[in-house]
Amino acid sequence: MESSKTLRISKFHAKDKHIITTTSLLYSFLSLSFLFFSSSASLMAAVQCLTFLFLFLLQNATSASPLPLFRRPIQSNHSNFVKHPRRSQVVFPVNHSSCDLFAGEWVRDETYPLYRSKECGRGIIDPGFDCQTYGRPDSDYLKFRWKPFNCNVPRFNGVKFLQEMRDKTIMFVGDSLGRNQWESLICMISSSAPSINTHIIHEDPLSTFKILDYNVKVSFYRAPYLVDIDKINGKTTLKLDEISVDASNAWRTADVLLFNTGHWWSHTGSLRGWEQMETGGRYYGDMDRLVALRKGLGTWSSWVLRYINSPLTRVFFLSVSPTHYNPNEWTSRSKTSTITQGGKSCYGQTTPFSGTTYPTSSYVNQKKVIDDVVKEMKSHVSLMDITMLSALRVDGHPSIYSGDLNPSLKRNPDRSSDCSHWCLPGLPDTWNQLFYAALLY
Repeated sequence: MESSKTLRISKFHAKDKHIITTTSLLYSFLSLSFLFFSSSASLMAAVQCLTFLFLFLLQNATSASPLPLFRRPIQSNHSNFVKHPRRSQVVFPVNHSSCDLFAGEWVRDETYPLYRSKECGRGIIDPGFDCQTYGRPDSDYLKFRWKPFNCNVPRFNGVKFLQEMRDKTIMFVGDSLGRNQWESLICMISSSAPSINTHIIHEDPLSTFKILDYNVKVSFYRAPYLVDIDKINGKTTLKLDEISVDASNAWRTADVLLFNTGHWWSHTGSLRGWEQMETGGRYYGDMDRLVALRKGLGTWSSWVLRYINSPLTRVFFLSVSPTHYNPNEWTSRSKTSTITQGGKSCYGQTTPFSGTTYPTSSYVNQKKVIDDVVKEMKSHVSLMDITMLSALRVDGHPSIYSGDLNPSLKRNPDRSSDCSHWCLPGLPDTWNQLFYAALLY
């Protein structure tokens, strides 16, 4: 302690010495000016020049703590975001910074899961995600924690989250994967802050979970494509150039927005959610889906840049959540012969894929489009790059334990398995832990 004090004093004396030297120089210059400038005008010009010289030398002499020319005022509202500014090294893994939350491995952890489904409250978890309640016999898939290679993910603390988000609205916007994550966050809050008073409103397209004690709202806005979809001349039309007015007004009320889209853009046949697309005033029966996705995301990007004040509103985008309908993706060639011909199911998977990278994904091209659009937006949006860590979790889907399926459907997992959504508790809890870390740390 004594040595550090001595160091501070010596620095102070050194700075004083520079100031004294500068003052002496000014005095000498002023003395010379009286000798060489006879007129008062000339003398005044000399004094002005020497004053500027003095200020310049003084700033150099005290460069250890220069004064700013001006200070930008700090807004009094949204104070949590002033205390916790964006940290690009945490939430932009594409920059390969010191802490990449999304590069790591799954490790077994007996303290998991973070909650049990009964702790969420009645009716919170959709039956399609409530695997344990609907008969999934194994539970080892709940015992894995995501561990980044070069940093630690803070364990979710519901009380801290609510304190930091007091008087704010967090809104998930997107498809049913967004709903999957929304329900997960409700469960995580309810289990780690069990004494709170809450109220939930289920509506379409906007559902809201209110934590009354903290005046916090956690909402989900259903918008599978993000862009508008409407009836035009009797046809369901995907409007690639428009965000609906209702959606825009709702999104702008949020302090934190987390968007997702992806799966619906690739649906075909009876699963396709539209009859025609519209862009640039022209109608198309179909088009290259990646082109359509890029156009739609371009519209969304323009909306964000126009309406979101980035220092006050935090915006995140969840990268594509992978599906696991093709066992050939994760099964070694030596075992391929044991797979039922034409089988498309994740049924029977009970542990994560071994390793830190996944061989392939049917959504790799969609992911590239999303990554490119978000990168072009630079500081406005933080990318939650959960694709690879999720691809490793072949064991995390509901499979045939997705709601109350009848016995005949359960006997045919190749046709009835849900290998798109995720069990709760389960993988979306990790997405939310990473969201929590990116938002508050």
